[in-house]
Amino acid sequence: MGKKIEISSKGYEDGSFQPYEFKRHAVGERDVLIEILYAGICHSDIHTARGEWGEVSYPLVPGHEIAGRVIGVGSKVAKVRVGDLVGVGCMVNSCQTCSTCSSGEEQFCEEGKTVYTYASKDVFHGGALTQGGYSNNIVVDEHFVIKIPNHAELEKIAPLLCAGITTYSPLRRANIKEGDEVAIVGFGGLGHMAVQYAKSFGANVSVFATSESKRDLAFSLGAKHFYNVKNSEEMQGLNNRFSFILSTVASSYEITEYTKMLKVDGEIVIVGVPSLTNPATLDATSLIWSFRRKVSSSLIGGIKETQEMVDYSVEKGIYPMIEMINIDELDQAYERVLKSDVLFRFVIDMKSLK
Repeated sequence: MGKKIEISSKGYEDGSFQPYEFKRHAVGERDVLIEILYAGICHSDIHTARGEWGEVSYPLVPGHEIAGRVIGVGSKVAKVRVGDLVGVGCMVNSCQTCSTCSSGEEQFCEEGKTVYTYASKDVFHGGALTQGGYSNNIVVDEHFVIKIPNHAELEKIAPLLCAGITTYSPLRRANIKEGDEVAIVGFGGLGHMAVQYAKSFGANVSVFATSESKRDLAFSLGAKHFYNVKNSEEMQGLNNRFSFILSTVASSYEITEYTKMLKVDGEIVIVGVPSLTNPATLDATSLIWSFRRKVSSSLIGGIKETQEMVDYSVEKGIYPMIEMINIDELDQAYERVLKSDVLFRFVIDMKSLK
């Protein structure tokens, strides 16, 4: 058994971030030790850190958008080598043997053993709670390591491991094709990725957003139409318009406002998760009288699909718009995310962690 890995990080407790040192589990025979170079900030980091999705244990180290370099491997690791560029997303382990894991859907492990990157009970290492990517190193089972092409824009890769796969997966599974009318609700960290993917699949993309200042930017990323949801005139005449709607909204809204915009047999997929105290709502009566419109959800994607997404994104030049920060700017960055004061994803330069 190898030695546990000493880790430096910034942990969240008492409403702010502080330096926090802890130990990762030892590098096992199928584990990969990764030096974290960049870590993205996801809105779910904020929800979790502030207990908005339920109780959490502190100190908490968030971060499930990770890009780095392999600096150590276990004796039986075959997937990567020391020096390779790699990423880690929302999961770091699962049973890997049940039918869903075997079919590449590790996020839905039938044994209930999906281990998330932070704030998750690691059943494979004594039940310790996982700590995330706002840290210098991480140890991950090789199966959950994503390879990053050497020519990728590495500083922009980290957000793909959550924002990328969260939007790519439902769009790909909907078989979006040339000429389909697709709407993206919300134009933030997730929404701006969804626009790029939908456009690359050939769709006519419409964006629904609350900020008029983002209109031109939406067009520049491939949107054909932009609707300001605060403008009642713009929101008229849109019923029976779209075959597919992806909602990325992480605040309260009424879902059936958008189901009415679907064509018969159209589908709205929910990927944005508001806080428990400010949830989205669904009027069942209105839904029934919408006649055969479907409401479903999606949760990231499996490892195979995540690798596919990274390769596709790099090949097509689809990257998030980012603002690079030092780790000492975490508290301010969280407040700016809540004010939608970032275009569109903060990425932490982990060299700033001392």
